[in-house]
Amino acid sequence: MKNFQSLTKGEMKSLYSTLTKEYEAAKAKGYHLDMSRGKPDTLQLNLSMDMLAQNPYDLIFTRKGTDVRNYGELAGVDEAKELFADLLGVKMNNIIMGGQSSLCLMYDAIAKALLLGVYGGAKPWGQQGPLKFLCPVPGYDRHFAICEQFGIEMISIPLSSTGPDMELVKQYVESDPAVKGIWCVPKYSNPSGYTYSAETVDAFAALKPAADDFRIFWDNAYLVHDHGEKKDELVNIFDACKKYGSEDMVYEFFSTSKITFSGAGLAVFAASENNVKFLLKQMGVQTIGYDKINQLRHVKYFKTADGIRAHMKKHADLIRPKFHGVLADLDRDLTGLGIGEWTRPNGGYFVSYDGLPGTAKRCVELCAEAGVKLTAAGAAFPYGIDPEDKNIRIAPTYATMEQLHQSIELFCLCQKMAALEVLMG
Repeated sequence: MKNFQSLTKGEMKSLYSTLTKEYEAAKAKGYHLDMSRGKPDTLQLNLSMDMLAQNPYDLIFTRKGTDVRNYGELAGVDEAKELFADLLGVKMNNIIMGGQSSLCLMYDAIAKALLLGVYGGAKPWGQQGPLKFLCPVPGYDRHFAICEQFGIEMISIPLSSTGPDMELVKQYVESDPAVKGIWCVPKYSNPSGYTYSAETVDAFAALKPAADDFRIFWDNAYLVHDHGEKKDELVNIFDACKKYGSEDMVYEFFSTSKITFSGAGLAVFAASENNVKFLLKQMGVQTIGYDKINQLRHVKYFKTADGIRAHMKKHADLIRPKFHGVLADLDRDLTGLGIGEWTRPNGGYFVSYDGLPGTAKRCVELCAEAGVKLTAAGAAFPYGIDPEDKNIRIAPTYATMEQLHQSIELFCLCQKMAALEVLMG
């Protein structure tokens, strides 16, 4: 098929008529497919079932004799802190164990900063007037939803294959004390799958914020989620910060949501000792601590950080064919048409597709009418508004291979139709 933009108006109308017939035939198949969220499939969840088969009487006491069924250990059991400190490349004293959701920890960190302030800050964020957050785009919709709920103004920062535009980040952070933070998914970012370069991580560490209470929200959700033929390497931001004495600037978040069970995993918070001590004082009023039985259950199952990495290779074996299938279908149906481009991640949970400006909402609408639900167009941007209306997030993991093929075949058909509608005016 020729490049769409080289077609005459007559050729476009003829092609659109043909595609419309194909679309009506696809609608008649009665699809009910959901690719709207990046969730593990049943086979991935099954990989961790043996963790639940452990003898419960082996999950009572920590090595120092603490009964995990009782109160205590606000920051989490030492064994869990050690396990995830090793995985994240920090010390045990830099770790606080949370519940099952890192998103909950992020939400809580924002709420605490607004109400109670952060370490080194003169007063709580909520007492300082209008606040701003930097948002690399396309990005994670749930990050943006937190800012929107709390009334924090969001500023979009372009994201490339090496990370956010750091010149622009530096300009905002170092000149405006109202800028309190930035959202980052530094490895296999949601949805593009990009990993920040060593230069980008160093530039983050070297920032000199105008605000005394600025924080980098380093959501390292996909640290061990490699599935490509090669894996991306991410520099440890705390190692980078040591050169500049800026460790207090970083809040790192991690979870096992896509490692064990999304609804019953572990969330992890990593930060400088100053931040950890400051936050534990606040937490001590809020809670007596999170699920220590689950912490010990994970530790005894994985034993070491290498145990987690070995487990993730099993996930990769299940995920890899799905990404290969999606990319193969996109390549086959859309290459050379001049109507879009897509990322080829080595890990993570998404493929990011950019069509012609003005096509994303229409494509998602056409797919929905034919029974395939995608993430809402614009979801990867603050306030749900993609200024060019071109980006769509594709989530391959939850569907079966057959469902994926059906969904992407329909997606490509709808992309062609949406592109022709724009080109024909």
